[in-house]
Amino acid sequence: MLAAARLCSDARSRLAGAPLDHRDHSERNPLTAPAWLQELAGAWVFYSVLPAWPWPQPRFARIARFAPWIGLVIGGLQAGLWLLTAGWLPTLAQIALVIALGLWLSGGLHADGVIDTADGLAAGPRALEAMDDSRAGAAGVQALALLLLLRVAGLAALAASVGPGVIAAGLVSVAIWGRISPLLAMARFPYLREQGTAGFHRQGLLGLRRELRPGAVLLALLVLLQGGGWAVAVWLLPAGPAAAVPVWLGRRLGGHSGDSYGACVEWTEALGLLLCGVLLSAAAALAAA
Repeated sequence: MLAAARLCSDARSRLAGAPLDHRDHSERNPLTAPAWLQELAGAWVFYSVLPAWPWPQPRFARIARFAPWIGLVIGGLQAGLWLLTAGWLPTLAQIALVIALGLWLSGGLHADGVIDTADGLAAGPRALEAMDDSRAGAAGVQALALLLLLRVAGLAALAASVGPGVIAAGLVSVAIWGRISPLLAMARFPYLREQGTAGFHRQGLLGLRRELRPGAVLLALLVLLQGGGWAVAVWLLPAGPAAAVPVWLGRRLGGHSGDSYGACVEWTEALGLLLCGVLLSAAAALAAA
C-alpha cells in the first residue's frame, strides 16, 4: 500500500501541473503532440511505475481509455518473464514471480483499491468512511489474500493443461480486460465522492463506445495475430468478469470510486485467469479421455 500511495502522490503532482482538457492545441505549437498521444503518456504515468516519457507532456483527461494499452505493456512483461523461466524454474516459483512483477509494475495501485473496497463493503452504510481509512481492515486483508490465491489457482491450472505460449497470451489478455472493466464502471455508475481524487477519470467522457475503442482495437489486433488454437479462448473468456465485476460492485456500493475502479482491475484479472484455467483444464481432460 505504501507503493500505491507513492504512485498516487506522484501522479497527483503531475495532475496538478498538466492540463486536463482534451482539446488539440497542435496549431499553437508544432512540437505539441496530438491530444490522444498526450493522454496515452498520461496513462503511462498514472497507471504504472515505469519511467515517464521525455515527450510529450502528459495530459490526464480521458486517460482511462488508454489503460488497456498500459495493460498490454504490463501483461507483456509478465508474459515475457513466464516464457523466459518456462522449462527450468518450478511452476510455483514462476507464478509467484509473475504475480509479484505485476504488482510492482502497477505500484500496487489497484491492489490497494481491492483492500479499501472490501473494507467498504464490510462496513455497510459506513462504506465511504471505511474506504477512506488508510488502515487495512480484516475484510481487506482477506480479500487480497483471496485474490492472490485465485491468481495462483488460475495460473497453476493453465500450467497443467496448456503450453507456455497460451499462458503468456492469457497474462496479456487479463491485463487488458482488467483495465477495460473500469470503463464500464465510469460510464454506467455515479461517482461516489464529491471531492474524490479519481473523479477526473470521468471528466470529458464521450460515451462508453468511444472510450472502449482503443481497447477494442487492441484486442481485435491481438486476436487476429494469434490465429487459432487454445489461445483464442484466453483472449475472449475474461470478457465475462470484465462486464460482471463493475456491475456487481456498482450495485453493492451504489456507485464507484477510485478504490472500486482499482478493484475492478484486480478482480477481473484474477477471475479471468481462474476462468481460463478451469475451462481449459476441463477441455484438455475431455480431449484426453
